[in-house]
Amino acid sequence: MSWKTRGLQHIRVEFVMIAREAEANVSEACRRFGISRKTGYKWLDRYETAGLDGLVERSRQPKSSPLQLSGDVVVDLVKLHDDHQDWGPKKLRARLRRDCSCPDGRVPSLATVARLARRMGWTETKGRGRPPLPRALPTEPLSTAERPNRVWTVDFKGWWRTGDSRRCEPLTVRDLFSRYLLCLRPMAWRSTEEVKQAFLEVFQRYGLPDIIRSDNGSPFACITGPAGLTRLSAWWLSLGIRPERTQPGHPEQNGGHERMHADIARVIESKPAATLAEETLRLERWRMEFNTERPHEALDMKTPGDVYRCSPRRLSDVKPYVYPADFERRLVHRNGCIHLHGRHVDFSAALGRMEVGIEPVGEGRWRVWFRDLVVGGLESQNGRIRRCPAAKSQPSSNKDCNPCPDNKV
Repeated sequence: MSWKTRGLQHIRVEFVMIAREAEANVSEACRRFGISRKTGYKWLDRYETAGLDGLVERSRQPKSSPLQLSGDVVVDLVKLHDDHQDWGPKKLRARLRRDCSCPDGRVPSLATVARLARRMGWTETKGRGRPPLPRALPTEPLSTAERPNRVWTVDFKGWWRTGDSRRCEPLTVRDLFSRYLLCLRPMAWRSTEEVKQAFLEVFQRYGLPDIIRSDNGSPFACITGPAGLTRLSAWWLSLGIRPERTQPGHPEQNGGHERMHADIARVIESKPAATLAEETLRLERWRMEFNTERPHEALDMKTPGDVYRCSPRRLSDVKPYVYPADFERRLVHRNGCIHLHGRHVDFSAALGRMEVGIEPVGEGRWRVWFRDLVVGGLESQNGRIRRCPAAKSQPSSNKDCNPCPDNKV
């Protein structure tokens, strides 16, 4: 006999009557009815407490449901999703908690919000996928951002065309510590002057960072220039900003910036505006939403605007760099030439109109500095001065130098 047979209440009554007899053995009665001792004692306790009514089958519905969402909370979540369709459950829950729109201040758990998102079709269940590939490390350790304005990251978002066939390629500048998006400005072309003007406006508004990290593309870096400098990165260096570059072919070293580009592609690029002017307004609205409304998991679900503070270093505070007294100071001509000992030496157009310091390191050999960075060397041979790698303290053989075009006199 078991509890699954018909007349369940009648069987329970029969079990209780037998088990309550004076000479009855409860364990033997439980074995006779095919139940555990725990179940037998449970029905005996219920009978002692409520009599025959205690043997009636009770509803197993929980008295409370902590995972249940109220109608008002569901409506608020639906409204948030309609306004921010690219947000996931974490950001929706953080925004709901920030707005304090839940009854009694009880915010639903992340699992509850995620379950609602799946039920409403806002998200899709993803498989485990392939294991991540090993990431390459940079040739030099990248700087860490322990405070705002320590490291800024910069890149170009891939271009697309608006409805009027205009090219739109946004320049994006972001603070690494706070994730604050400093610039989201469409560019027609990657010209140095246009990018420099955009950075000038950013510097005037937010101040100067310590480091700007970029990839190795134009106009941020040049593999043939001294120390990889371009006119843009040389200008950064003249303001006391150190350029830093990721390893070629490894955008994952600037992964947070690339992740932001993916959001722009999904929200803006996928549905281009009719004109470039409208696209510019859309990008600026998206930037403000990204900075002030969108919670960020790495910031403990705060917004970048809650964390970022402008830099105390201002453009007006930049002073001319002073080279050591034993250095020869030279102004690089616009065409990239240096006038030294009666000769014009081809050096680098990236440093045009910039002052360099020339340090003598041996007979007919010099090391060229741009502020506190060694950008190359010069060597005198057969009455000519030509550019070579950074000069050592002792003269070296001719094979240590890279040939360059004839000097202009």
